[in-house]
Amino acid sequence: MSVFTTVTPDQMRAWLKNYTLGELRELKGIASGITNTNYFVTTDKGRFVLTLFEHHSAEELPYFLNLMAYLSDHGIPCPHPVADVQGNYLASLNGKPAALVSFLRGTSLEHPTPHHCAAVGAFLARLHLVGMSYPHEMENPRGPRWWSTTAKAVAPCLDACGRGLLQQELAYQMQHRNDTLARGVIHADLFRDNVLFEDEQLSGAIDFYYACNDVLAYDLAITVNDWCVTADGALDEARLRALLQAYHAARPLSEDERAAWPALLRAAALRFWLSRLYDYHFPKTGEMTHAKDPDHFRRVLEARIRDEAVIRSIWV
Repeated sequence: MSVFTTVTPDQMRAWLKNYTLGELRELKGIASGITNTNYFVTTDKGRFVLTLFEHHSAEELPYFLNLMAYLSDHGIPCPHPVADVQGNYLASLNGKPAALVSFLRGTSLEHPTPHHCAAVGAFLARLHLVGMSYPHEMENPRGPRWWSTTAKAVAPCLDACGRGLLQQELAYQMQHRNDTLARGVIHADLFRDNVLFEDEQLSGAIDFYYACNDVLAYDLAITVNDWCVTADGALDEARLRALLQAYHAARPLSEDERAAWPALLRAAALRFWLSRLYDYHFPKTGEMTHAKDPDHFRRVLEARIRDEAVIRSIWV
């Protein structure tokens, strides 16, 4: 979350007239994250989060907003979109598609324990199970085709070793497609900064704007690659076991999913190495922006390649 498009208090007051939320009390930009413009909005009726979408079209956004409403209505702790007086979740502000969602209490963690990882694993399994009945679909916009296109853009920015690693991994992933594995709604970005805890209990997850339909175990791999890693990119066995055991207890993983696990971890690392490389080398100008270190996910990818035998031996 960042601020690329400035919204003034006067603009916000005028926009809020389309809602039954009372008067504006505070408007504060949110600097973390890298994709959309976000503000905390406090009114007479409470606190909300305003998002102005910098990349998604108005045609794409109903998938995400209706998904959050669906998940929230089915007991998944996530933001619920706020409808305007016409009953719409999506509006326009300063020339950008915009939406308000409910504010969730809690804070994100920098240093999770196995207890926290178990809570995340259980949450992700519940999300996957509930999401199976969500009636709409969206292809993953950051799947293999996007990998290939983005790799061409960022390859000139890498040293020879980095370019070699990138090309080798793209070739590996083309030979290890997992299209037959169980599919459904995935969060696709369930990193530590998108999960909130309050009093050591998971209070909710945010930022569903990368959600899509894809392989469920790939979503698990994305999550593991953030929650269960050490500073050098290696996997922390205690946190990994806690997360996998909690997930598996709610949605048992098939033998095919287990067999594909090393390749899925590598695919998840590749996807975020590419996106961070692109954001770092081709930054979008904004009032408050934050690009994350791409080398972190290069180290994660290298560790997943190096430790494949160990990864296969660690399971629930």
